[in-house]
Amino acid sequence: MIADLSLYLVTDPELCGDRGVVETVRRAVDGGVRLVQLRDKNATDAETVQQLLALSEVIDGRALLVVNDRLDAAVAARAHGARVDGVHLGQGDASVLRARRVLGPDALIGLTANTPAHLDAVHALPVGTVDYLGVGVIRPTPTKADHPAPLGVEGFRDLAARTPLPCVAIGGVGIDDTEDLRDAGAAGLAVVSALCAVADPAATAAAFRRRWSAGSVPRILSIAGSDPSGGAGIQADLKSIAANGGYGMAVLTALTAQNTRGVRGVHVPPAEFLRAQLDAVSDDIVIDAVKIGMLADASVIRTVSAWLDDVRPPIVVLDPVMVATSGDRLLDPAAERELRDLLGRATLITPNLAELAVLSGRALADWEDAQSAAEELSRDVGAAVLVKGGHLDADDAPDALRDARRGLRQEFPGERIPSRNTHGTGCSLSSALATRLARGDDPVAAVRAARAWLRESLRAGESLRVGGGAGPIHHFAGLWRRGGTESATEATDIAADWWERIAQTRAAIDELPFIRALADGTLEREPFVWYLAQDALYLREYARVLAEAARLAPTSQEQAFWAESSRGSIAGELDLHASWLTPAQGVSAATFAAEPAPATVAYLDHLRSVAFGGDYAEIVAAVLPCFWLYTDLGRLHAGEFGEHAQNPEHPYASWLATYADPAFEEATRAAVVHATVAASAAPPERRARLRRAFEASSAHELAFFAAPLESYPVG
Repeated sequence: MIADLSLYLVTDPELCGDRGVVETVRRAVDGGVRLVQLRDKNATDAETVQQLLALSEVIDGRALLVVNDRLDAAVAARAHGARVDGVHLGQGDASVLRARRVLGPDALIGLTANTPAHLDAVHALPVGTVDYLGVGVIRPTPTKADHPAPLGVEGFRDLAARTPLPCVAIGGVGIDDTEDLRDAGAAGLAVVSALCAVADPAATAAAFRRRWSAGSVPRILSIAGSDPSGGAGIQADLKSIAANGGYGMAVLTALTAQNTRGVRGVHVPPAEFLRAQLDAVSDDIVIDAVKIGMLADASVIRTVSAWLDDVRPPIVVLDPVMVATSGDRLLDPAAERELRDLLGRATLITPNLAELAVLSGRALADWEDAQSAAEELSRDVGAAVLVKGGHLDADDAPDALRDARRGLRQEFPGERIPSRNTHGTGCSLSSALATRLARGDDPVAAVRAARAWLRESLRAGESLRVGGGAGPIHHFAGLWRRGGTESATEATDIAADWWERIAQTRAAIDELPFIRALADGTLEREPFVWYLAQDALYLREYARVLAEAARLAPTSQEQAFWAESSRGSIAGELDLHASWLTPAQGVSAATFAAEPAPATVAYLDHLRSVAFGGDYAEIVAAVLPCFWLYTDLGRLHAGEFGEHAQNPEHPYASWLATYADPAFEEATRAAVVHATVAASAAPPERRARLRRAFEASSAHELAFFAAPLESYPVG
């Protein structure tokens, strides 16, 4: 089993005050604490044993329980029937090897570590001796006067990166440290005063859990039967989990032969194989919530119950599949008894009216009676009950949440949605609830969100046109409508795609007579000067387009980059042009005296239309080829088009060197990043428009390079 260390409570009797340690722990576990460490330096071993017994009872399998230092007390408490999962030891406490030997291979053994030397000592132990490390202190804390020098977040990050063992951050940890420590590699947060000293440990623990969960995708395990037609069972569960923001996993309790018209056969694998599946998942993955669906017989239910007792996932949503749509009972009496025992291990139970009648042992007269029965069931088993009104013979289809332990009574009204596509609604709702709860929603918020998603999916079910019977809901209808099905593309992928899309344009530029003659030095002066004169006209307007990109840039970094590129086009590149065109006057009106050629006019018209009719992303996509294609022609200077290009006596040596200028190459890399990052943030249809602007500019570059020898043919 992989222990869930995400929220770790270390008790302190003084901070717990009049409320006491046991009541503080009960409330904190209600809020989502996953591991409790009993720490009371002043208690005797006998007193520690009594505290462990009391804590084991109040935790009731909902969290792990370890004791600080007192290995012998842990052994004694176990002998008296307490569930003590392990010990946490300091560097000077009882031998960790002895703890492993005494408590066995399944015990949870934690060890304090706050220096590289501590890590070296841990790594020298046999593999499996230590399960996790308590690393700290993070900052000074009054609860441990003799603590070592504080590590801070960065010190914790450094130590956590040096070990493969999970590291729990401890010492002065508050709720506002949650994100920083999680990002620094923490497997969990160990808190003392942040929970022991607050007025409402349950609410504070829930707040910790929400902030911790917000940075990750909840891992949801569905334990259910299969539906090869995809509408119910495991298949529906996995869709529902994904649609509600979770990572779905599946353990099969039964294989069915069914479709939208009905079930043709059921095969139940051996219970031993079911347990093997469950162990395979929980031995490797921390499970944030479990959804339980079809459990075919008593042996299956006993196997799942035993596994829950061993692993104790924090959230268990049980959809008691007991009664077929026809009204037939699906479980024999022995299985129904086992299922009744399983209810006490659930966080939330989601029966329909027929199932609630079986579980409550009485007929239900009306909707009010159903809610009363749900309240009684909740009181009896200690779990919340969401009774579903979908089978009511009425225009409305309400649901009601009852949690007798917490005094929670909430009804959720809703008009019935007329649809034949109701196959798998119970499976889908319970899986959605498990996911929402694991994401940190409180029960009422989870039910509201799951119902809203389910009703949306019900309305869209007919559009699937699956099967001739009761079809499935459309699990992803809302997601597809709001977000589409196009993948979010990374900037690097866009860069590779765009570069490949202009491969033919690049090849055509390479083969242009102008480029070949420029490379081997046979290009006559007149077409080259003509090209420079057109390029001067281009650069003057191009600089204005770059300035517009700077004006619209979303960040100061991008603003500075495009502004500097605009300045460079005028102050740097035009100086080189003027040295050929108007050497006596420098950059002057005479530098721009040429009549613009059709290729020049077309290119500038394209850039102006984008600059003053588009937005930032489109502008930078359109100017990118002027960076990228010119840098690509650095291959001229490198001799790829002929070794003569590297000869210092080459007539255009100074010009060829500009293509391979390292500063321009660096600017091109930055331009590619800015343009493709902007494109990656755009929706698919917008991204396509940006690509078209890029491709159009690339085509204009080809025409611009071709124009000189079209005006001055060779020979």
